[in-house]
Amino acid sequence: MEDHIVKIFKESSQLKEVFVNENLGRIVRVVEAVTGALKAGNKILLFGNGGSAADAQHIAGEFVNRFIIERPPLPAIALSTDTSVITSIGNDYDFSEIFSKQIRAIGQAGDVAWGISTSGSSPNVIKALDVAKKIGMITIGFTGRDGGDIARLVDYSLNVSSNSTPRVQEVHITVAHVICEMVDFKLFQRPDIK
Repeated sequence: MEDHIVKIFKESSQLKEVFVNENLGRIVRVVEAVTGALKAGNKILLFGNGGSAADAQHIAGEFVNRFIIERPPLPAIALSTDTSVITSIGNDYDFSEIFSKQIRAIGQAGDVAWGISTSGSSPNVIKALDVAKKIGMITIGFTGRDGGDIARLVDYSLNVSSNSTPRVQEVHITVAHVICEMVDFKLFQRPDIK
């Protein structure tokens, strides 16, 4: 059992190293896009299914409350949290509409639509990002595998090239934490960070 546990940790750390080496410039561009949107008075809308829904909530909480430094709250909403909205849309229309209808209701040009899908092909995430682009929102996709349709659709794609959902999720939350920390620094503490 110990060998298997060590193997899992090694896979996770190796995948993170590969990811940052392949995506460092993209991460910087996402930080700049999110920082710019927040500076302009816009908000972040995050969404995904299952573990990705939990990640969306986690990331929204880091922006709204605080991450590492003391600073004012930042506007971020996880679209996976309102069960009345989600179930009414799923019941009256279709599950594929649960995020896109919310984007149409509260999304505005210049806001950030941040979709998370470990497969890169979740229909409701794709539909929401498509609607967000039509509104004029900045679109970010966190994906796995080959990135799927989401990677080709979004303005900023951060894809973890792995078929292992748990390992993809581990990289997603790490890079989300990095983005939160860099946005905090750029907005409130270290504007000199380039």
